[in-house]
This record gives sequence, structure tokens and C-alpha cells, in this order.
Amino acid sequence: MKKLIALIAFALVPVVGMAAGGGGVHLDPANIDVGDEAAIQDGAKTFVNYCMGCHSAQYVRYKQLTKVGMSEDQIKENLMFAGGKIGDHMTIAMSPADAGKWFGAPPPDLTLVARIRGADWIYTYLRSFYVDPSRPMGVNNTVFPNVGMPHVLTDLQGVQKPIYKEVEHGGKTTKVIEGLELVEAGSMTPAEYNNTVRNLTTFMAYVSEPVKQERQRLGIWVMLFLVVLFVLAYMMKKEWWKDVH
Repeated sequence: MKKLIALIAFALVPVVGMAAGGGGVHLDPANIDVGDEAAIQDGAKTFVNYCMGCHSAQYVRYKQLTKVGMSEDQIKENLMFAGGKIGDHMTIAMSPADAGKWFGAPPPDLTLVARIRGADWIYTYLRSFYVDPSRPMGVNNTVFPNVGMPHVLTDLQGVQKPIYKEVEHGGKTTKVIEGLELVEAGSMTPAEYNNTVRNLTTFMAYVSEPVKQERQRLGIWVMLFLVVLFVLAYMMKKEWWKDVH
């Protein structure tokens, strides 16, 4: 028993470490619905127009979007600006070697980022950029401090500046960011921008696990089958053992 408890504790160490490593950053709930086809379609357009300049989604094909209500002609017209075949993967022209020279490191592929980071993280991250002249790109992020990428959605959201508060700790007073203030409006209202980011997050959650909805539907039928099988097995057991005293 002691060995079993020790083994379980050892297995939980990475999980505890990940939870402790979250830095206590507050994440706003994304409240996405991966069954919302309109949201996925809108998010796909935002992803292609604003994210695919640097980031790919190389483990998913454009054709996958036919399963969320888009026709092949709509995909080619709205998402495939460089041509290609509907069965192509969502890759980018920039090579990792060139990206490494220009940015210091190749921008990561985003196919699985929703499974790694979570929808709430993506939703909060894309709304948490602020002006920081000390950074190479002129911006920073409260969710991802010292972020290396620019705020590609600035035209939509606008420009935010940090609001600081003083905190005393160990006899020292330091400034921490209490919130963000919009100082220059973008082309969207805050509500419209939040909705655009939510749809983008929905798309990224969908491509990270496109069979999730089907798996959940199948899981319900599997559970019902197991319930029926249990009842039949129990009745059979009673019939076989009824004469045993």
C-alpha cells in the first residue's frame, strides 16, 4: 500500500508543478461552443487574415472546414488566397530558417495550442496586449510577460496602456499591473472585439480536436449500451444462480 501511495504521489508531481507554475494569472472564461459552426467559420477567417502570416495550422486541412458548414468554393474564396487544393494543409510560405533569422525563433504552429494552453488562456491572451516601449515589438502582455510577437489585432482592438498599483512586499514597494485601459480605439468596439476573439478561440479549439463533438456523442451511446449490458448481465447472473444455495 505504501508503495502504491508513493507511486501515485510521484505521478501527481508534474500536475502539481504545472498548477503552481500558472503564475496566478487571472483568465477570463472564453465561454466557447465548438458546436457553433458560424463562430468557427468567422474564427477561421480571422485566423487566415491575421495569424497565418507567421503561424501555421499544419496538422489540419482546409477541407476539414466543410464539416462545419463551409462549401469548397467558400473555403477557396475566403481562406485560400494563394491558391492550392482544398485538401492542402494550412501551412505558410515562411520557412522555419528564415523565421529564426527574423524573429529569433520560428513562430509555433497553432494547431494544438488550444489543447496545450486552453481556450480561456487564448481568449485572455489576445485581449491582454499593452504598450511597452522597452520591448522590441513595442508591446507586452499580462498573460505572457515579455512576449516576442507583435499585437497583430491592434487595428481591431486599439491600443491599451497598463494601470499600475503599488504593492508592498518584504519592506519594498513595487508596481504591478492592476488592469488595462483602452487609450486609442480600434475599428471595433470592445464588445465586437471580444466576440471576434471568442470566435477565433472557437476555431482554434475546433481544429485542435475536430472529433471532440463526435466523440462526445458516441460516448453517450457507449454509456447507454453499458447500462443495458449491465442489466442483462445482472438478470443472467440471477437466473444462473437462482438454484444455488
